[in-house]
Amino acid sequence: MRKVIICILSLSCIATIIYSCQNANQIKQDVYYVNGRDIYIKNCQNCHGSNGEGLAALSPPLTDSIFLKANKHQIACFIKNGINTKITVAGRNYEENMPAVDHLADIDIAQVIVYVTNNFGNRQGMYTPEQVKADLNKCK
Repeated sequence: MRKVIICILSLSCIATIIYSCQNANQIKQDVYYVNGRDIYIKNCQNCHGSNGEGLAALSPPLTDSIFLKANKHQIACFIKNGINTKITVAGRNYEENMPAVDHLADIDIAQVIVYVTNNFGNRQGMYTPEQVKADLNKCK
């Protein structure tokens, strides 16, 4: 009987450990998210707000999942090069220029994109520095 109890407790402990572990991809995404939050606070929050709500008619909100999904491969370009054209987000036109944040490295941009696209009601998963580099090579 004692062996059965020990065996059951051991299996329960092993199952709990396995269940509670995150896979390596999720851990990497979580690290990107936290680092991206810090970069966002320093470089983006003044215009886009602490909750991604935007700044009236000046800066668009980052809460529009449809816009972010449709433009995911342009977000790196928006960050690195700024925006000098009219865009429509959540049915509203924004014509103010967004300044370039050209001092950020590809990994920093990837981390900001992970933060923005997985926050403010968005859930779009991982984005890598390799994707940033590929997207930046296609900027218009």
